[in-house]
Amino acid sequence: MSHKVTVIGDGGWGTALAMVLNRNGHDVTIWGHDESYLEQVRERNENFNFLSGVKVDPKIKWSSSREDVCKGCDAFVLAVPSKFYQPVLQTFRGIIPNSASVVSVSKGLLDDRRLSDWAGELLGIEQVAALSGPSHAEEVAHESPSAVTVASPNTELATFFQKLFNSSRFRVYTSTDIVGVELGGALKNVIAIAAGVSDGLGFGDNTKAALVTRGLAEMVRLGVAAGGQKETFIGLSGVGDLMVTCGSQHSRNRGVGERLGKGETMQEIESSMTMIAEGVFNSKTAKNLADHLSVEAPITQEVYRIIYEGISPAECMETLLSRDPKPE
Repeated sequence: MSHKVTVIGDGGWGTALAMVLNRNGHDVTIWGHDESYLEQVRERNENFNFLSGVKVDPKIKWSSSREDVCKGCDAFVLAVPSKFYQPVLQTFRGIIPNSASVVSVSKGLLDDRRLSDWAGELLGIEQVAALSGPSHAEEVAHESPSAVTVASPNTELATFFQKLFNSSRFRVYTSTDIVGVELGGALKNVIAIAAGVSDGLGFGDNTKAALVTRGLAEMVRLGVAAGGQKETFIGLSGVGDLMVTCGSQHSRNRGVGERLGKGETMQEIESSMTMIAEGVFNSKTAKNLADHLSVEAPITQEVYRIIYEGISPAECMETLLSRDPKPE
């Protein structure tokens, strides 16, 4: 069955998911705020700022009109970066119908809260699903086989989006643990920055393996304290996403960490980036969440210190290495 779907957010991830939906036979529109940019995208059939080199089917529509993209639409995909989530979604309140099926696909936190929580409140919709997993936009757009998880306590909603997105190249699993799925997607970005710092400092595979493994333990502690299930973090939205984000050259978060490790400042890095590395913003929200829940999160703490307090990566690494030994 074909659906009319709107993707809110014209970044690389939103575009890649729109391509998946279009291949599945759905009527897809992407909303973006800058009409002049969207006009160029239509002319070139390429989202050149956010998914360079990938041709987009002309059947996918692009619009900056909130009213137009919501008219007759029964499914919405929220692909707005966490940093802009609140101001953008507020403008759609009362336009997106209460009966619509909505899924949040952004990987982040906002003021210590999950994005699907924010979406429900901002849009006035009772339940919003969440989709996460190891899925670089570039690879999804090029139909490299990928697998993700869509989560909601409402199994009908999760199954709806599973059927909407699932294909032979984009496999979708379901989960009822929306807390664990969303936190896995958000927290792994912070650990990926730490992995990149290790690369930038010139450390080897042993160091990165230790950081990623202890980072996973940190994610589990924080996720379970927040109400997620431990098993979820061993799945696609936990260890799966952690592996790809910490190891890939596509990873913006790992790349930011590497540049920090090599001595660049956050101001220099951000001024040169078109796209957002969610871990930069979320290192602060993750630290605040850990503090609020009284959860030990040393890697997150040190990433926060590097980004927001200007402490040198080498000093933060030494702080981690000099911690008292303890049982694993």
